[in-house]
Amino acid sequence: MENIVPIKGKVKFTITLDPGVWIFDDRKVDLTTYFDETAEVVDELEEYTKAVSKHWSREIQEGATYPPTLKTEKKYEKEKILNGTFAIPFTPFLTNAEPLEGAATLVIETKSADHRIDLAQADRLLMGFSKHGKPLRENGPVHIYFRDGSNKEEPITDVRAFTVE
Repeated sequence: MENIVPIKGKVKFTITLDPGVWIFDDRKVDLTTYFDETAEVVDELEEYTKAVSKHWSREIQEGATYPPTLKTEKKYEKEKILNGTFAIPFTPFLTNAEPLEGAATLVIETKSADHRIDLAQADRLLMGFSKHGKPLRENGPVHIYFRDGSNKEEPITDVRAFTVE
């Protein structure tokens, strides 16, 4: 039970979070590169057109090349999961808990202290759940990071619960 983290308080549904299953979630992000990447607004149609044009030109000049097999792709994905450091956004879980009207604060309860943030700022949170392919057993089960990377070196650790007030 120590690996389960509840979202409780002024919510319609109390939710229990199990970080052990997030490794299979498509919403996870790689923390080794997440804070280094810059978020750019991209025109998807323009990017698609450029990619198709480049591919077409290459095929005309060099001939068709076949993509890697599904087997090698799965091997790479498995290797990435076994060695990766991952986090998952907090927002979808809070949305599913459905905070009640009048709720304004999110309290991150840890072993040693409580951290209060404005509920409107909860979309800035990432929950780290894996480091080098291993669950966060020591000072875990989750670490809290801010999306802007301001606490990437010293995340909030020893999280026990999230309480909406």
